[in-house]
Amino acid sequence: MNNILFINACVRPDSRTRLLAKKVLERLNGNVTELDLEAEGLRPLDWPTLSKRLELLSKEDMDAPLLGYADQFSKADEIVIAAPYWDLSFPASLKTYIEHICVVGKTFAYHEDGTPYSLCQAKRLIYVTTAGGSVLPGFDFGYDYIKGLCTAFFGIKEVLRVGIDGIDMVSPEESERMIRSVLSEIERDSRI
Repeated sequence: MNNILFINACVRPDSRTRLLAKKVLERLNGNVTELDLEAEGLRPLDWPTLSKRLELLSKEDMDAPLLGYADQFSKADEIVIAAPYWDLSFPASLKTYIEHICVVGKTFAYHEDGTPYSLCQAKRLIYVTTAGGSVLPGFDFGYDYIKGLCTAFFGIKEVLRVGIDGIDMVSPEESERMIRSVLSEIERDSRI
């Protein structure tokens, strides 16, 4: 059975992004493990934490708890990230999580010529997002960043974006209609 990792970067209790992600998760077959980034309370890497990580890696202590997030990510068969579109990107908690999973020797490594290769087993990542305003073409730095990491470092070839843009630029009734429409699209989407 598929091991599905659900990375929840939604902050609001009534998150529309989380609502869409739950519909995506209903469509997937497998055991879902949810990682609620707000509840995890991750802190950005500081020098003492990074030093400890470097020490563990030099000793090849790959099962250390400090590397747990990277281990969990690398062993997932499929990954769903729920992250609202904030400030041309995503919440800081997701960036902090990414710092914790980008571990040489755990989620990726380097060939002798310096090019990275994957140590992850996931074949697909679904990025779920909502934006209250418009996402300008070429400025979806949240999705584009995740897609870049997945393809360049994590070896995840299929990266899908599921979302709604502009839902706060319309009436509440129209916003609800847009959400219902996307929920129906998710239900019919053959890629999911």
